[in-house]
Amino acid sequence: MFEDFRWLNEPPHWKSSNDRLSLTSGDKTDFWQETFYGFHRDDGHAFLRSVECDFTIEATIIGKYQELYDQAGVMLRLDERNWIKTGIEFTDGLMHFSVVVTRGVSDWSVIPLPYASPSDEVKVRVTRHGTAVRVQYSIAGQAWQMARLAPFSDAPINTGVMACSPQRAGFEAQFRNVAIGPAISRQLHAD
Repeated sequence: MFEDFRWLNEPPHWKSSNDRLSLTSGDKTDFWQETFYGFHRDDGHAFLRSVECDFTIEATIIGKYQELYDQAGVMLRLDERNWIKTGIEFTDGLMHFSVVVTRGVSDWSVIPLPYASPSDEVKVRVTRHGTAVRVQYSIAGQAWQMARLAPFSDAPINTGVMACSPQRAGFEAQFRNVAIGPAISRQLHAD
């Protein structure tokens, strides 16, 4: 399943088998470009493969979220200064669904998930339609929720899964059922 994937910043510990990938993060890893904090970070762990057209990527994610900013999810990446990362981020003692869109500088949006526990499976789905990217999530088998519609490049990019732990080492994340395929329908709202 992960034959065409390559590491950007390989983590100190990882393994894959069949439809699963698990990793343990390195110390103080992150993806971020300037906004608010003033720093540039590009040392998070991402397992990516190239795509050249419209697509949908889905993944089921479980993490052992404990420290501020522990995060795991999906990434789309053109280069160091143009990327999107999305998934669960642990902030203020709660799981949040987080989206960071970076086009030179990073922005950050979060949706608090007070009903979610760190042991819940979270499904993340990201779809590129031309120069638009739709980000969705589902927790514990509930209906897909849209988190973000953002502009992004329609050039060939890399996509896959990512994890970071900006405050520590040793964050454990697991990814299952990672699938990249044709883009889902452009319809944003159910009938």
